[in-house]
Amino acid sequence: MRRQFRQEEEAQVDMSPLIDMVFILLIFFMVSTTFVKDMKLDLERPGASSAGPASTKSIRVYIDQNAKVYVDGQPTRVWVLQSKVRELIKSGGSESVLVVTDKGVPAERLIEVVDACRLAGAKDVGVAAENEAG
Repeated sequence: MRRQFRQEEEAQVDMSPLIDMVFILLIFFMVSTTFVKDMKLDLERPGASSAGPASTKSIRVYIDQNAKVYVDGQPTRVWVLQSKVRELIKSGGSESVLVVTDKGVPAERLIEVVDACRLAGAKDVGVAAENEAG
């Protein structure tokens, strides 16, 4: 009686599922990462000696040199600002607001914007200075 020995086949690992998982993880991390969106306004920010880095998750309200107000890149009137900020807070945004303003904006306009943000329910309202990020 003769016994036949078969050559064992080499075990091969299929790389397709591994590559698929890597791409799925890459897409997940790209979608779940928050990016700092900064408007393309040319603002000359005021300086402050106590300035520190700002939170990247805060809602940003911009005031340009002509005292026009922008939220989410859209021009907004001051009397509509309160409802827009309230909507952003309720939609899962941060409860902190960062007002990015130009150096020449009148104090009256800045106070109106800060007041509207506080009335909308923002816990922290800050004004961005030259050394702050974003």
